[in-house]
Amino acid sequence: MINQRVEDLNIESQQVLTTPEELKAKLPANNKITAAVMQSRQVIKDILDGNDHRLFVVVGPCSIHDPKAAIEYGQRLARLAAELKDSLYIVMRVYFEKPRTTVGWKGLINDPHMNDTFDMETGLTVGRELMLELADLGLPLATEALDPISPQYHSDLWTWAAIGARTTESQTHREMSSGLSCPVGFKNGTDGGLTVAINALESVAAPHSFLGINPLGQVSITRTSGNQYGHVVLRGGDGKPNYDSVNVALCEQALGKQSLKSNIMVDCSHANSNKDPALQPLVLDNITQQIAEGNTSIVSLMIESNLHWGNQKIPTNLNDLQYGVSVTDACIDWDTTANSLRDMAAKLQTVLPQRQR
Repeated sequence: MINQRVEDLNIESQQVLTTPEELKAKLPANNKITAAVMQSRQVIKDILDGNDHRLFVVVGPCSIHDPKAAIEYGQRLARLAAELKDSLYIVMRVYFEKPRTTVGWKGLINDPHMNDTFDMETGLTVGRELMLELADLGLPLATEALDPISPQYHSDLWTWAAIGARTTESQTHREMSSGLSCPVGFKNGTDGGLTVAINALESVAAPHSFLGINPLGQVSITRTSGNQYGHVVLRGGDGKPNYDSVNVALCEQALGKQSLKSNIMVDCSHANSNKDPALQPLVLDNITQQIAEGNTSIVSLMIESNLHWGNQKIPTNLNDLQYGVSVTDACIDWDTTANSLRDMAAKLQTVLPQRQR
């Protein structure tokens, strides 16, 4: 017998985490929150089905790194949501995991202390605590499902989920999304092409069987019935935007060829704004104008917004972090966010109820 290891040669260590069931027992959602989550999911479904004339707007920080700032942002957003509720259904963007092109900070769940200690036990706990506090404000919540494990810990609090441009082509993420209990948006590929997103929409609506974990953390065969509420997210790509009326029309045609619903979300950030936050309000204005001129396929928007403008690098001394400023993509500030959404709601106040979808 050869006495030599042939596996785990590059694994330094493994740590057993709290199970999803244990974390939810420790930090349960009360009846008020559970009812609100169910109701908010139904609102999004009604918008996607054309039974609710409002637009749903996913708005918030590119990523959450400071729970205190996130709560302050959420408090402001809850008040704005109540003000604009007749035209816009506002959902807070609560992104805990960040895909990286090469390397970098991977988000609150992965590295909550922002010091490469990767204390994921704490990250999962802090993430759920924050979501519960935001949900208690009456806010619907949105996040990106970056891996097939973490949704077991938090997805009972999700109103809407995104699959990013880097993972829309992933069969693992399509299978996982087919079992999610909330509507899911699939972004177009990083090259700006629509094919991977449209293929994903066909896949997510179908039943799947795959390896996953159950609430006890055990590896299990997961069988899904399919998610009928997938839709496309236009985020631009390859250095070019795709939110203009021509690209929106091309997306409508591509969806129609596959007999898919023409439900389109426009991401005002990423390549659609060339990652320049100053361009996000201009994208918003363009979408407002398209809807005012008769577009019926755009049902949603995404905006990267924070308390303060821009972004910052993570400093060696975390005490030097600027409060309310993104550590990932640059965001517009609160005043710009509120003013832009108020302007959109005012311009579309009489247009949206007459929209025929």
